[in-house]
This record gives sequence, structure tokens and C-alpha cells, in this order.
Amino acid sequence: MSTLDSITTGAQVGALLPLLTAIVQRPAWSAEVKKAVAVVLALVAGVVTVAASGGWAQFQHGTLAFATLTAVLAASQTTYDLLWKPSKVAPVIEAVTSPKAAGQAE
Repeated sequence: MSTLDSITTGAQVGALLPLLTAIVQRPAWSAEVKKAVAVVLALVAGVVTVAASGGWAQFQHGTLAFATLTAVLAASQTTYDLLWKPSKVAPVIEAVTSPKAAGQAE
């Protein structure tokens, strides 16, 4: 796998990751907690992407692994800020998938 392929694959995963992250996030969480969760999930998704792309041996090629991890992280943060948050798609997913408080009606 080339560096360009690694970056492309990472960017594709990262572009869709905010939708999956929204399932885990909760509206009541602070911005700092939400950002930490998003970064951790992006790094986990990056590791899974590297492993899925070239197997665990792919981690021997530090540049390719780093390029993929960086692409997932950058794409997830960028697409969330520029696409998923302004379009209200991610916040709606977050609200719908969050458990209701005991006093809230469904």
C-alpha cells in the first residue's frame, strides 16, 4: 500500500466516523469530554484501518501507519466541523441515541 492509498483510506474512514461517534456521545457531556472521546475513537479507527488495510504487519511501516492515523483524525474532525455539525445530522443522531432521563417522556 502506498502513502497516498493510506491517506485516502484514512480520509474515507474519518469522513464517516463522526456519525458513529455521535452514537456514543451524549448531549450533556462537556465539549472537552466530547472532543476527548472523538479523538480516542479516531485513533482506534485509525489502528483498525491500518490493520484492515495491510494486516498487523503494516505497523512495521511507521510512515504508512502514521499517515493513516493522521488522515482518520484530520478527516473526522474536519468533516464534523464543516459538514456533520452544521447540517445537524450528528447532533440529531447524538440526541436520538442518548438514553432518556428518568423524568423525561418519550
